[in-house]
Amino acid sequence: MAKLTFVGGIHPFDGKSLTKKKRIKDILPTGDLVYPLSQHIGAPAKAVVKKGDHVLAGQMLAESGGFVSAPILSSVSGTVKAIEPRRVVTGDLVMSIVVENDGKYEDVGFAPKANVDKLSKQEILDLIRDAGIVGMGGAGFPTHVKLSPKNPDGIHYVIANCAECEPYLTSDYRRMVEEPMKLVEGLKIILRLFDNAKGIIAVEDNKSDCIETLTKLTKDEPYISVKTLKTKYPQGGERQLIYAVTGRKVNASMLPADVGCIVNNVDTIVAVYHAVAEGRPLIERIVTVTGDAVKSPRNFRVKIGTSYQDILEQAGGFGVTPEKIICGGPMMGFGMFQLDVPTTKTSTALLAFQRDDVSRAKPTACINCGRCVEVCPGRVVPSKLADYAEHFDEEAFLENYGMECCECGCCSYVCPAKRPLTQEIKSMRKLQLAKRKK
Repeated sequence: MAKLTFVGGIHPFDGKSLTKKKRIKDILPTGDLVYPLSQHIGAPAKAVVKKGDHVLAGQMLAESGGFVSAPILSSVSGTVKAIEPRRVVTGDLVMSIVVENDGKYEDVGFAPKANVDKLSKQEILDLIRDAGIVGMGGAGFPTHVKLSPKNPDGIHYVIANCAECEPYLTSDYRRMVEEPMKLVEGLKIILRLFDNAKGIIAVEDNKSDCIETLTKLTKDEPYISVKTLKTKYPQGGERQLIYAVTGRKVNASMLPADVGCIVNNVDTIVAVYHAVAEGRPLIERIVTVTGDAVKSPRNFRVKIGTSYQDILEQAGGFGVTPEKIICGGPMMGFGMFQLDVPTTKTSTALLAFQRDDVSRAKPTACINCGRCVEVCPGRVVPSKLADYAEHFDEEAFLENYGMECCECGCCSYVCPAKRPLTQEIKSMRKLQLAKRKK
C-alpha cells in the first residue's frame, strides 16, 4: 500500500513508547473545577449561572457568545463558587466560572434525541453546537461552524485526522485502539451532512494495528476508506494532510472547504458521536501526561476544568525536577510556568523533561546551509523570513510569503546555528493577523 505524504518535514524522536501501550485511565478531580469562558476560537461564551447556583454535570454554564463561539457545560455536579478572572496555561487571566465539586457527579440525564437515521442535518448540527464541541486537536474552532460551509454540496471529502504526528502524544492512538467503532460511527454521522462527500480515515504507518482494525470496521462502508500516511512530522497539519490524501493544495488565505475538504481530529469526531448518538455533551477529554521527568507516564480521561496539578499527581508526580514543562506537543506546544491552571477542551498533553535543550542552545549566525528550506512544508525560506521579522521589515516578510508559514517548528529543529526561526516568524505573523482583524 502506498504511503501518502507531502514535500518537506522531519523525523524527530517520537517518544511515544512511554505511553503507547498503556490503557486510558479514568480519573476524577480532587479540587474545584475552573471553566475559562474562552476555550475556543471566536467570541467568549457568556455565563448563564451565578455564584451560589447548584449545577449538574452536563448543565450549561455559559452560552455561545456569537455564531463563532461554543457553549461551556459543567463536567461535575456542585456549586458555582465564583465567576472571576483565573490564570490559564498561556499565563493570561481569563474570566472563568469556578465550580466547587460535591463529589456526587450527578448529571442532567444523558439520552439521545432520536435515532441518528431520523435526525435532519440541522438537528445534527444543533446537537453538535449544544454539546459545546470544538476542534480538540488544539485549534479549538467551533465544530458546528466548520461543518456549516457556505456550499455543503461542494464538500467532497471529510477527513479523519488520525496522524497524531506530534512526538510523545498518544491520546488519539489509544482512542483508536480502545474505541475504534466510535470513530467510525462519528465519521458516518458527519458524512450525513454532506451529500457528495466520502470519508477518509488517514493514519500514519507507525499505527499499523489501528490501520488493520479500522480497515476491517469499514470494509462494508462504500463511502469510507482508510489511507496510510508516511510517518513524518507535520503529517497531521491540515494543509499537509489534505495534500497527502487528495492532492489538493490549500494556502494561508484559504479554508479546507475551499478545496472541498473538511478535516477533524479523532477526539473531535468521537465527541460528535457522543453528542448525536448518546446525547452526551463535551465535558471530558483524553490528556497525555508524559516525558522523562514524569514518574508514571500515561493517558488519562479527565473532566474538563480539572487542574494540571491534579492530573500530574495521578501520574505519580515528577520523578525528577523538570527543567521544561510543556502544554501540548514538543513541536507546537508552549512552555508552562505553573500547573495550578485548568484543562480545557483543547488540552492535549502535559510534557515534562529533565533537560531544556532549547534554552541551553546558543544561536549563532546563519551559515546559509539551506536545511530550513528543505524541511519547510510551506515551501518558503525560513531563514530570510526570520531576518525580515527580526528587523520588522513587514513589506519584505509579506512579499516573500511569510503568511504561508504554518509554525510547525521544522526549521528551528534542523537549524545547525540554533536560530529561533519559528519564533521570529510566528511573532511577525501574529502582528500581521492582528492588523488584519483591525
